[in-house]
Amino acid sequence: MSASTQTAETAAPAGPASDTDLLAQTADAVRAAGSVLRERFGDAVAYRTREELMDALAANDDAALAVLRPRLTSLRPDAGWVEDELDGGALPPGEWWVVDPAEGNVNHLHALPEWAVTATLVRDNRPVLTAVHLPLTGQTYTALTGAGAHLDGRPLHVSPTADLGLGLVATSQARPDEDEDVVRRIGSSITAMLLDALVVRVAVPATLHLLNVAAGRIDAFWQFAGARADLLPGALLVTEAGGQVSDAQGRPWTPQSESFLAAAPGVHAQAVTTLSR
Repeated sequence: MSASTQTAETAAPAGPASDTDLLAQTADAVRAAGSVLRERFGDAVAYRTREELMDALAANDDAALAVLRPRLTSLRPDAGWVEDELDGGALPPGEWWVVDPAEGNVNHLHALPEWAVTATLVRDNRPVLTAVHLPLTGQTYTALTGAGAHLDGRPLHVSPTADLGLGLVATSQARPDEDEDVVRRIGSSITAMLLDALVVRVAVPATLHLLNVAAGRIDAFWQFAGARADLLPGALLVTEAGGQVSDAQGRPWTPQSESFLAAAPGVHAQAVTTLSR
């Protein structure tokens, strides 16, 4: 795990008086960063080597971070900053910004619409607030612990579905360099869900599936392994929208867990049974 604390070179203004105010300003920050990425969106970006691909991904990240980092740092000057959005595991005590400046970056490069900008404030390893902005639609999803999840101010609620056999479920793809055992486990879980659920969707990024779980459009999402930046925003959104979050065996989920499941309460236990086969 690599994470470091970024400190302002000059005195930053005092932070917002409440987490509600902080969430509103965090949402403004992801919208501003999203505008930069939208300007960069267009035709598919050509690359011929892994190095060229990584350079193109980094260029998008850097463009969004140039807007996002100073805004969030000014809101919480003493908060840590997670340097690598692919990191997993627990964070040291205190406040940390966990961001993905271009969630679904590969989709952006391929001129596909499924990408977002996310920022989550984690306090003592618990997500406190999150903002996820979809620049192509202009939508912003937010959640604050104890205050619910919202889409542009409208409350979100998970699906009332109570039968996995009638459910639409989703998972995301393993990373290109993922451990072979994890890749095979993903494949087995997809097969199991194809047998038990109505429809199975497989795509990246994870956050967009989790937005749909929180909004009641998808009944369950699962993933093996995964990074904090992939899962923390959606975990808070789903929980605050009335859903259940656990690992694939139904145990409490933490960033150290090896699996993740977010589901409507009516299908959560059924999804655990399917994934445990």
